[in-house]
Amino acid sequence: MKKVICLIAVLTLMASCKKEESNNAGSAASPHQPPRNQMPTIPLKKQRVPPADGKYPEMTFASTEHDFGAINQGDKVNCVFTFENTGEADLLIENAVGSCGCTVPDFPKENIKPGASGKIKVSFNSSGKNGQQHKTVTLTTNTEAGTEKLHIKANINPVSGSNMQPVATPNK
Repeated sequence: MKKVICLIAVLTLMASCKKEESNNAGSAASPHQPPRNQMPTIPLKKQRVPPADGKYPEMTFASTEHDFGAINQGDKVNCVFTFENTGEADLLIENAVGSCGCTVPDFPKENIKPGASGKIKVSFNSSGKNGQQHKTVTLTTNTEAGTEKLHIKANINPVSGSNMQPVATPNK
């Protein structure tokens, strides 16, 4: 059903574009708008400009994954990812974003010199979660790749009642 709706929307959009082109065929171009074949394109991704000297920083992590194991629903847990700048230029972490609001990264805001190390603390709030969970933290950096990913996972035991005791699960 979604495919049919998308197809109809695309066809309608194409028809309206063709109609607009035919309506504008004999008219002069707007002084505020470049001709259609010279319209600026919107980049899908921010283009990285290589450094003038060609030297990039490089993030080398001790590990990019952390497993909290079994935790109880409502637990707030933290882990720390350590890394070293093994590249040839200063490393800057421009941003760090968790895959949902329950995953919050704390990262260094200052430049990390080549050979120096740093830490990224990731906090995970398991409230409202149940079962196996896998979350990511995406780092936007000035490395050649431009992004790095960290992964956390946990198996969350549900709790019952106001005393927050884990629910017993039968053995299978």
